Amino acid sequence: MAGGELAPFWDYSEFSTFVSISREKDLDEVLQTHTVFVNVSKGQVAKKEDLVKAFGTDDQTEICKMILSKGELQVSDKERHTQLEQMFRDIATIVADKCVNPETKRPYTVILIERAMKDIHYSVKPNKSTKQQALEVIRQLKETMQIERAHMRLRFILPAKEGKKLKEKLKPLIKVTESEDFQEQLEMVCLIDPGCFREIDELIRSETKGKGSLEVLSLKDVEEGDEKLE
Repeated sequence: MAGGELAPFWDYSEFSTFVSISREKDLDEVLQTHTVFVNVSKGQVAKKEDLVKAFGTDDQTEICKMILSKGELQVSDKERHTQLEQMFRDIATIVADKCVNPETKRPYTVILIERAMKDIHYSVKPNKSTKQQALEVIRQLKETMQIERAHMRLRFILPAKEGKKLKEKLKPLIKVTESEDFQEQLEMVCLIDPGCFREIDELIRSETKGKGSLEVLSLKDVEEGDEKLE
């Protein structure tokens, strides 16, 4: 790069994916060459003695890994703006896909979520994943609008012996019990917060020693039809 900084020549469009997935991923998916430059635009290659002085080695592949792992990505204002805009829309898309209006059970459009994010002045964090940020956005939007994660619909079938005891343990994790039948075994259909699924699954497995069953009937409890809240 300009100014005497040493840098590999990478494919910018692949860089963020590389960083978010793994620092040790195949370099060829990110770099266009393993050569380290002093000035990429002028094609000025770094000298061996400069590499050893700066990195303690002249192994250019290892140096590329060091730069990708510890260096700072230099991008133009236009590239940075485009990246942040795309992340903003990706976050809004995740939120719209995961959430509904709790009163109507209707999903929100991406455009409405984007507008709501702008209203709360949400600032994208380029070093955090869009999924992490979507969860943070949901928490913040709850303070200004009717929104919650869409519930999952599950069916439990539990042995009668463990059923009554296990039902009490499951109660705090269940949002709505839609049906319950307790004869030779306990069968329940209920709605839960998606964040509780793993805990419920592990609880049923351990308490019934594998004899109970858990079935996902729907990933999102939403009203039928194409209507979305604008």
